[in-house]
Amino acid sequence: MGHIFFSMGFLVFFIKRALATIPLLFAITVVAFTLLQAMPGDYADQWKNQTMMLGGISEEEAQIQADELRVKLGLDKPVYIQYFNWVKDLTLYWDLGESFIQKRSVNEVVGDRIPRTLLLAFICYFNAVTIGILAGVYAATHQYQIGDQVATVLTFLAFSIPKFIIAIFILYFWAIKFHSPYYGSLFSQEYVLQEGWWSLAKTWDFFLHTWPIIAVGSFVGAGYQMRMMRGNLLDVLKMQFIETARAKGLKESKIIWKHGVPNALHPIIMNQGRSVGYLIEGEIEVAIVLAIPTVGPLILSSVSSMDIYVASSIFMILSLILVIGNFVADCILALLDPRIRDMAGGAA
Repeated sequence: MGHIFFSMGFLVFFIKRALATIPLLFAITVVAFTLLQAMPGDYADQWKNQTMMLGGISEEEAQIQADELRVKLGLDKPVYIQYFNWVKDLTLYWDLGESFIQKRSVNEVVGDRIPRTLLLAFICYFNAVTIGILAGVYAATHQYQIGDQVATVLTFLAFSIPKFIIAIFILYFWAIKFHSPYYGSLFSQEYVLQEGWWSLAKTWDFFLHTWPIIAVGSFVGAGYQMRMMRGNLLDVLKMQFIETARAKGLKESKIIWKHGVPNALHPIIMNQGRSVGYLIEGEIEVAIVLAIPTVGPLILSSVSSMDIYVASSIFMILSLILVIGNFVADCILALLDPRIRDMAGGAA
């Protein structure tokens, strides 16, 4: 009977949480598409200015050609018509439009960059969660000792120093001082066109090019996880049921890992969706500084050139990933915490 209630409670919670994301997804598409439209000018204006500088034609001639280009690309239509056409193609054909700059499908343009970004973000996320939680447990169980103080200082540095500043320092020493060839790309030339499964040599080459992103993302993310874990565990270890376990003579290690850590993890799990977005944001910042071809430089170039379909698609996809991350985190928390399932089942 308890198993049936558990299943029904979680099912109700899952359905409610899934339905709540539908209007959110609609709002994401609206914001993602209209964000660039709020800026003055459009791609045709950008093209006009570049043509006048490079082509040596008069402003009147450039304006005529820009107007023709605007009609050809559909930029002369009202914003809501452009949005409707974009969403229609997206929902019916999974078509994100065409890049004005690269003259090819946005699906291809973004499809080349998103997997790279997610791979690096996942590596940073795994490192940050593993290191941060373990360091948080150590700091909480060694409060005010040297290890706790070192971890607190590192956490303060992770939060106070902007990620792009760290990336600039890495770029200065790695590229200028040490003259390393491993920057500005994902692979060396001999591995760029290599197909099939990655060899150990190609994987190592990938790491040599991307270690700054992994290092910065893992460092900043671990600081965030460590601070939360330390504070949560310190609060849990002061609760009555922990004192009762100690009074019964349980080993301190068993009290910490069996009773303390699982209860301290609940707020951390709840914030994991936000952590994913935070790490993706950090990956984008570092990638822009180091010119590593993930979505970071692509966002910068598409926004500066008013390539609206590319920029809007990236904003939408990254926002969707954040929504999915929060959804998964909430579902995991519901599985671990019966109170959430009880509330969902009771509300039903």
